[in-house]
Amino acid sequence: MHKYEIIIYWSDEDHAFVAEVPELPGCAAHGDTSDAALSNCDAAIALWIDTAKETDRPVPVPKGRRLRLA
Repeated sequence: MHKYEIIIYWSDEDHAFVAEVPELPGCAAHGDTSDAALSNCDAAIALWIDTAKETDRPVPVPKGRRLRLA
């Protein structure tokens, strides 16, 4: 589990819950339930961080807040 803030919301356009990580630009995931979106987002965060490290880009230090809105 990561310590980045995650915002979860329902998207009518995607017909799914979307989980976005504001501190990591472009990092988002979706799922049929808010729990699935959150789980998928944890995987997306790990991938985002791995990619940033591989390309020598800075990885922001998490602010430590975690939101779960649905």
